[in-house]
Amino acid sequence: MLTVLGRNNSSNVQKVTWCLEELGVPYERRDVGGAFGGNKDAAYLAMNPNGLVPTVLDQGRVLWESNAILRYLAASYDTGSLWEPDPGRRAEGEKWMDWQLSVLAPPMTPLFLQHIRTPPERRDPLLMATSLERASRAFGMLDAALARSAWLGGERFTVADVSCGVLAYRWMNLPIERPALPALADWYARLMGRPAYQAQVMIGLS
Repeated sequence: MLTVLGRNNSSNVQKVTWCLEELGVPYERRDVGGAFGGNKDAAYLAMNPNGLVPTVLDQGRVLWESNAILRYLAASYDTGSLWEPDPGRRAEGEKWMDWQLSVLAPPMTPLFLQHIRTPPERRDPLLMATSLERASRAFGMLDAALARSAWLGGERFTVADVSCGVLAYRWMNLPIERPALPALADWYARLMGRPAYQAQVMIGLS
């Protein structure tokens, strides 16, 4: 059985388990990382030298980097819903997966950590303010794209929405002041209607 190594409050682990649930692929998840530890052990580092989560074990393969795992799962197990066979149309969606790593995640990571995992007396107000400004601009870009199409890959839900959708949950639930982004709000409402999103992502912030 496919195995996911990683704690369920990791956004990158949530991407993978959400995708697996959408695809209906049986899997086992084991708690690794964070409070559970184990990700710096020699055995784990031999599989994933970054010491991060998730790591996926499937059919003798050892996979890491969450967006690469999403592409692998969609290509290997998709029945026509998450994987766009046409390379051009697929790239239209998947560019947002790389954008999520290079543009959206850098401000969202400190914003989340400061608000959720840092005691109030140790928070950095300047870091919080600059991260909020950068994240607001990034989500504004996402809003503009979603004003042109229902989903990031076009007219249907794909792995591109999975990659960005996990961070959208954090954005919408952090105790921050958000700009009005109506297309983003509509997309987020559609995500919240998906049972797999409810089960794997909408579990609170911790």
